[in-house]
Amino acid sequence: MEPREELNTLITGLRRSAALSVAAELGISDEIADEPLSIARLATRVGADGDTLHRLMRVLVALGVYTETPDGRYANTPLGECLRSDAPGSLRPLARTFQDPATWAAWGHLAHSVRTGDNAFEALQGVDVWSYRGSHPQANAVFNATMASLTSRMATAVAEAHDFAGLSTVVDVGGGDGVLLGAVLERHEHLTGTVFDLPQALPTGPPDGASESVAARWSAVGGDFFESVPAADAHLLKKVLHDWSDEQCVLILTTCRRSLHPGGVVLVVESPLDQSGRELDAALSDLNMLVMPGGRERTTEEYAALFAAAGLRLTRVLGTRTDVAIIEGVVDDH
Repeated sequence: MEPREELNTLITGLRRSAALSVAAELGISDEIADEPLSIARLATRVGADGDTLHRLMRVLVALGVYTETPDGRYANTPLGECLRSDAPGSLRPLARTFQDPATWAAWGHLAHSVRTGDNAFEALQGVDVWSYRGSHPQANAVFNATMASLTSRMATAVAEAHDFAGLSTVVDVGGGDGVLLGAVLERHEHLTGTVFDLPQALPTGPPDGASESVAARWSAVGGDFFESVPAADAHLLKKVLHDWSDEQCVLILTTCRRSLHPGGVVLVVESPLDQSGRELDAALSDLNMLVMPGGRERTTEEYAALFAAAGLRLTRVLGTRTDVAIIEGVVDDH
């Protein structure tokens, strides 16, 4: 690809995102999961105009998300299968997040953040992203589903990477639907765990498919991690700190430190900027943190500095077979 053509593709990438977002919102991959459908039948199923749906499908076929049969019906490709609601680690919730006008607007306001250092979302909406989701149930539901789906893709790997030896209790701080906690309890039968999050994010029970053993050792508590967290041997923070400023991260970590049992650990699950082979993904996620919640991605050294400011000492970094690492800290008694 010539440089000008390659750059043009990069510049216009938002059009691909928009097309995928609409496909996810309409549930196209779900509707054609069992059998290929014609435009007429598909339009009826998803509640769309036949002509404009055909124009959308033309793009999605060209992108390799769907395929068109010789008789003019549409079927999923392996990419399209990933947009099915029932696909393991489904990307449908993630694609649907871009149906929220506030999300589109925040990215369109990136220049404001770069010029001023301010959070684009709050500058446009007048409230932070958490308050916005709290008053917009649909956006909040899609976000929670996205977090659960993305977490499901890394949960087992995180549970495998740390042995939790010598620990009895774990709190999944900011744990949302509790998917990660469920995986940890499934693998480590000696643990009892609690998922802790804002009331609007808390699940009503253990994750779907949880065993009776996990359900018996699983609980959920609502609250604010800037104020307090339940006491435990381990505090697990998956993709929490990257949502917040350095000052706010120190407050969160300090709250966790105060509630740690003697000999306890803080386990931060993040994608460090200095993780080899993940540079672009981490850098793009860093921009997402800038425009949406107002946080940032960090290097391992920067996480160590946050630990130190909160009275913790980084002890080790454990890689997983996914894009996240476990950054372990203990109370610094010196």
